[in-house]
Amino acid sequence: MGPLAGIKVVDLTSVLMGPYATQYMGDFGADVIKIEPPAGDLMRNVGPSRSPTMGPLFLNANRSKRSVVLNLKAAEGRELLLELCRGADVMVYNVRPAAMKRLGLSWEDVRTVNPRLIYAGLYGYGQQGRYAARPAYDDLIQGGATLSHLFMLSGSEEPRYVPTAIADRVVGLAALSGILAAIIERNRSGVGQRVDVPMFETMVSFILSDHLGGLTFDPPLDHGGYARQLARDRRPLPTADGHVCALVYTDDHWRRFLKAIGQDDLMDADSRFASFDARIRNVSFVYGWLADIFKTRTSGEWIDLLDEADVPVMEMHTFETVLRDPHLADVGFFNTVDHPTEGRTIAMANPVQMSATPVEITRFAPMLGEHTVEVLRELGVPPDRISSLLDRGVVAAATATLD
Repeated sequence: MGPLAGIKVVDLTSVLMGPYATQYMGDFGADVIKIEPPAGDLMRNVGPSRSPTMGPLFLNANRSKRSVVLNLKAAEGRELLLELCRGADVMVYNVRPAAMKRLGLSWEDVRTVNPRLIYAGLYGYGQQGRYAARPAYDDLIQGGATLSHLFMLSGSEEPRYVPTAIADRVVGLAALSGILAAIIERNRSGVGQRVDVPMFETMVSFILSDHLGGLTFDPPLDHGGYARQLARDRRPLPTADGHVCALVYTDDHWRRFLKAIGQDDLMDADSRFASFDARIRNVSFVYGWLADIFKTRTSGEWIDLLDEADVPVMEMHTFETVLRDPHLADVGFFNTVDHPTEGRTIAMANPVQMSATPVEITRFAPMLGEHTVEVLRELGVPPDRISSLLDRGVVAAATATLD
């Protein structure tokens, strides 16, 4: 029984942003009913898989949910969705609000069947602005929110995208916080509300909280940017046999680091190392100096030495080596599980820990339409009508199994 046990979520989201948020809700104990079109969530078909529609991106963003296939373009499909919303606490979607309106599923439409519903939308741009009707994807938002510019400021010859869907995940977590806050308020007032989480504004806030810098002030004090984060040599440090990630940051870190390498007097002898402010002003020189020092020992030697000196250090993992990280083994983060259709898979634990209401994976990622009939029965739909809905393609149910 997780902290959200008893909360029912109607999840219309697809791809990564919305599913990441609703997966957390499912792990927290909510009954998440994932509504999919007949073709299924696009992510079902991305990446290597053992069976159709069960790719790794889908598996890793859609556990702890039930899958129901509804054709929302059919009148009966829309009616069934509204019936689900009647008994739900939350509805989440991640298409443009105009598309929800065309389907007859706008906030005004849905609140009439359930005034207590939290109606949460994750989409590209705030609806009061000129970009409101634009489509949005992670890459576009990264560029618009200055992430690609940061690559150039930190030494890249060309603008780049972060090679993971960082905007989708950040916005998904922002949506999760907004939804949970709305549930708390609803439990006080008894009335639901609309929650809107635009990607562009969320990511601009996320990035500029570090990099607005002197532009925070009017008139500006500089052109923005946090110098330490933008330093060209702020990167994993090359060692004699690889790389490590180390951060010699505070004055205490520096004193312990310099003592460990036999250069105790450097902070007194060289003003560029004397204080935090001095090191930030000379950050390119300081990081270059560190890079040369780290080449003199192996990665293992540096990790042992810095651990002993209590200076922050971490191995630079690959996809394969992180699976063998001893700390992650200690905390039980990776687990080998037997998925009912996909066989043996590696599952990642939810990183949030709660003492009274443990966070657990409640279900494996579902087959397309695996729970359609089950959920319709819970709604009280008679068996003959379920058969008719299936025959006419208003709903669909899973039939494929893996031996």
